[in-house]
Amino acid sequence: MRRSWVEINLEQFDRNVLAVRNALGSDTEPILVVKADAYGHGLSRMAARAASCGIRWFAVAYIDEGVEARVSAPDADILILGAAMADDVAALAEHRLTAVIVYEEQARILSDEAVRQGVSLKVHLKVDTGMGRFGVPWASAADTFRRMDALPGIEVTGVCTHFASVEIGRPSLGPTQMERFLEVRDAIRQSADHPIFFHASSSRAFLYFEEWDLDGIRPGIILYGYGTGKPDMRIETRPVLQWKTTVMMVKDVPANFAVGYYSSYTTRVPTRIATIAAGYADGYHRLLSNRGMVLFEGNAYPVIGRISMNWITVDIGADGTMKPGDTVTLMGVDGDVAFWADDMAKQARTIPYEILTSIHTSAERVYHG
Repeated sequence: MRRSWVEINLEQFDRNVLAVRNALGSDTEPILVVKADAYGHGLSRMAARAASCGIRWFAVAYIDEGVEARVSAPDADILILGAAMADDVAALAEHRLTAVIVYEEQARILSDEAVRQGVSLKVHLKVDTGMGRFGVPWASAADTFRRMDALPGIEVTGVCTHFASVEIGRPSLGPTQMERFLEVRDAIRQSADHPIFFHASSSRAFLYFEEWDLDGIRPGIILYGYGTGKPDMRIETRPVLQWKTTVMMVKDVPANFAVGYYSSYTTRVPTRIATIAAGYADGYHRLLSNRGMVLFEGNAYPVIGRISMNWITVDIGADGTMKPGDTVTLMGVDGDVAFWADDMAKQARTIPYEILTSIHTSAERVYHG
């Protein structure tokens, strides 16, 4: 018996990184987002691989992720996107992590604690230009920056924002947010007596608005291979993660045979059903019940019945050749057929981010290349 596992194509990841780097000017740094275990791909290995490809900046959500990234990328700049507090100061200093300030009182808290511990921290200021989540108000951000820049124990080295929406051909807040951020940038440049690193674009903004690159961009999902399928985008990348599992049992069943909890599926004709090793406890989305598909020997087979905690049932047809112990693909490509995270997300009525980050950490990560 074997749980499901994922296979990560590091050579494809290299190609994705190169595509992003080649699209940027020499004055713009890619900041690889590796939070949430590098979107389920494995933070340590992906950060190490990116560093070997020349990536010098990384972004994570929490301190523990920053510490893990530091081991893999000892010379990189690492941003902590979440709201670091006083009890994080020792780790920030020890591991040379850059805190992102999301409200002014947080800056004072970190400043006081850094002075008390006799350390100095690098920080970036987050500006809320319309996302409504983290960040100081854009209208007063330049004044906030000046007050922060005078605090002891912290050094403000960067300023950033995050887009609520970036759309092409329909209304979007993105252009307004960028206009606000550029006003903040210009005001800060007039008062700052040292260089400041400005960054705004995440994956989608990078794909459409080259003029928004600034000093850095923060690509995440595109480096893992999603979101670049349209011809008017700057680059194309491909998925690097496949999710696989094993067949546990195959049985012949008659027509009008009920399958799964609450008998949500009934066979129309005699067929064969394979039970495979994955379920919602492994991160396989329950909304894929009677919607998903599994790949085997170049064919796609429908998921039937409700997804249960550990098992999925698949209709392989009366002549199906699956047998216990065979490997099947839950996400990825097999011959000429493919079923990637974005395909899975459409059927589960969600987004590829959730699909990828939901794959349980108990699934072994196997790296190729």
